[in-house]
Amino acid sequence: MTLAHDVSGTGPAVVLLHSTVCDRRMWDPQWPVLADAGYRVVRCDFRGHGDSPAADRPYTDAADVADLLDHLGIERAALIGSSYGGRVALETAAARPEAVTALALFCTALPGHEPGPELRAFDEREDALFEADDLDGAVELNVATWLGPEADDATRDLVRRMQRRAFELQWTAEDFGAPRPPADPARVTAPCLVVSGAHDLRDFRDIAVSLAARLPAADHVELPWAGHLPTLERPAETTALLTAFLQRTLPRN
Repeated sequence: MTLAHDVSGTGPAVVLLHSTVCDRRMWDPQWPVLADAGYRVVRCDFRGHGDSPAADRPYTDAADVADLLDHLGIERAALIGSSYGGRVALETAAARPEAVTALALFCTALPGHEPGPELRAFDEREDALFEADDLDGAVELNVATWLGPEADDATRDLVRRMQRRAFELQWTAEDFGAPRPPADPARVTAPCLVVSGAHDLRDFRDIAVSLAARLPAADHVELPWAGHLPTLERPAETTALLTAFLQRTLPRN
């Protein structure tokens, strides 16, 4: 299966990988700016999100992304990942370092991370809502948890719609996720921007500090105003941060 995706612009390839709270619509603010800046921009929906159906056979998201790039004839690309999308970007960059030109990770998850008290408490609350068949409650829990104080009502409504869509696709689907090899950050050779939010859960703030120290060529920026989805919370500011990073690390044609 080829993931649902959009492509725009010409120049060096930049691939946008969404959080599992969202789908490829989360990149609406960055999408036209990066294309206008001289990049070939790709955004996709992971399985069970947006316009990509839930899986019906074993798969990994990193393999799906690699297949999509092969389908588009892209041999090398910068990977921009939010939360779980950051984890997929890391897995790809560790498995195929020669194929990744730059890496930007916003509030990224990390393969092998052991959840701390805050993340465990969230998981327990979400599981309880699922067991009670309270889809509305699960959606609202995610909106309240993952958006920081800068998010406006329109952004909260967009995340609400994206999360609901994912839950509806996944609600009765069987879990076909395949085993994933560990991703060794030491194998990542691309320059990397690691962004964290001061209002995010402690897990993701700690991951950012640890990961920036372990990656060979990484800069860490903590945004004092941000929650877990800064590209949606202050899109103009985070788009400028991302564009400046790409201009330093990924020369345009």
